[in-house]
Amino acid sequence: MTTTLVPRTPRAGWSGRPGTAPARRRSRGVRRTAVAWLFLTPFIVVFLLYTAIPTVAALGFSLTDLRGTDLRHPFAVNFTGLDNYLRLFQDEAFLRDLLNTAVFVAVGVPVTMGIGFALAVALNSGIRRLRGTFRTVFFAPVVTNVVAVALIWQYAFSDSGTVNKVLGAVGLAGPNWLDDPNLAMPVVILLGVWRNFGTAMVLFLAGLQAIPQDVYEAAALDGAGRWRQLRHITLPLLLPTTLMVSVLLTVFYLQVFDEPYLLTNGGPLGSTESVALYTYHQFGAGEFGVSSAASFVTLVLVALVSIVQFRLLRPRA
Repeated sequence: MTTTLVPRTPRAGWSGRPGTAPARRRSRGVRRTAVAWLFLTPFIVVFLLYTAIPTVAALGFSLTDLRGTDLRHPFAVNFTGLDNYLRLFQDEAFLRDLLNTAVFVAVGVPVTMGIGFALAVALNSGIRRLRGTFRTVFFAPVVTNVVAVALIWQYAFSDSGTVNKVLGAVGLAGPNWLDDPNLAMPVVILLGVWRNFGTAMVLFLAGLQAIPQDVYEAAALDGAGRWRQLRHITLPLLLPTTLMVSVLLTVFYLQVFDEPYLLTNGGPLGSTESVALYTYHQFGAGEFGVSSAASFVTLVLVALVSIVQFRLLRPRA
């Protein structure tokens, strides 16, 4: 019996030379990589110019005694190592500002989250009519110009401002809020809360709307009331959103600058000066090394607090 061998017809595009197809695939991969890097180039350039290089430069400045008078001869400065950092923690003003910043975080974050969560629950289940209007009104402070708002708040809390006029109408004598070291801090924190509760509300509302309604219906059939549903369903399922809101607000309050700067410029008697405002004042005074060190202390604080929050609030199975 004779077997006839039929030659195979080569596939289209095959040259018959070994290794041609893999080489073509490698060529296409190289082209795709080149195109990807081409699209990434604008971001990389901007990141290097405005983030990476300034960060490295600031870290270098924090290890020197660079001052404003040294700008003409920047390479003549002395390397001082960690002296600027040690100087910070020996500075009573910086330690006071660390405490002020801790107060901003300890009061501002829970109050902002509480108001945002309460409004989100109301918009999600309680308010039926004009829900979009309420959402817009509550979010408006987030996008309002902070300078204009600060001017309004300065007038409202001045000695003859709107708040004292309202208090006078009910027979109470209002203080000069922004000139009292004990009252200026609550006013500044209140402005921060007013500016940020809209962000917390929108994020919480998105998290609430992502929870399936079937879970609530099943819980209601089992006899769970609103409070038990909130405690055992809403809060656990909202934990990822809570973590995100907590981290965002904590980072904001650790770096709070606009509110104390525009309302009080850190006064009276430094009672509202934050670490960010201290950094700004040191930079304005020409203490570039100390200012850079203070900025990196803020960076470390943000990183440490964020790590703690991720440990405490991360979702668990």
